[in-house]
Amino acid sequence: MPAIPTTKKGLRTRGKILEAAARVFARDGYVEARMVDIASEGGLSTGGLYRYFDNKNEVFSALIADIHEGFFEQSGHTRGILREDPLAGLTEANRGYIEYYYQNRQVMRVFIEAAGIDEQYRSQLRAMRVRHVDRFVATYSQLFDTDQVRGVSVRIAAEALACMVEQCCYVWFAQEADCATKTSVEDAIKITSQAWYVTMFKDNV
Repeated sequence: MPAIPTTKKGLRTRGKILEAAARVFARDGYVEARMVDIASEGGLSTGGLYRYFDNKNEVFSALIADIHEGFFEQSGHTRGILREDPLAGLTEANRGYIEYYYQNRQVMRVFIEAAGIDEQYRSQLRAMRVRHVDRFVATYSQLFDTDQVRGVSVRIAAEALACMVEQCCYVWFAQEADCATKTSVEDAIKITSQAWYVTMFKDNV
């Protein structure tokens, strides 16, 4: 990954490039996207783009890394209410994740497709999932002093539920054109939060 600029101007330009790249990748897909198209979309010369990124792989990896941070930030402020009101905490966390996924659904579609053919992106996808699971497992274990739930480890249960949310978002939003019935963001938040609650909390704590 290229170094992130340290000047305000450099950061603004980098942000502009990644915003343009998101539009190009969403429109053209990973394979067909070109550096010249990203430069044009961002209002930059091709030379200006190459001062920040050497190739489209670097651009896409940086875009996904930024989205990764966004997911973690948007879904990470619920530890304080999980003990007193687990469903509310889970709903707040899922709302942050799912709303952010919906905003980035076209890029996530391309990301999942790229992960199917390139180990680099499979690794990024795994890292995103593991980071969320690690945070939940640590919080759950600290709050309730256990590493088991429903006869399996908390980690196995959390991984199953994290994969459920991830796949639901991909099917309902990244591939929404293929769905016979449209699923709203609110319904997605409600049903996935209830699944987490019933599995992890109901009659267990």
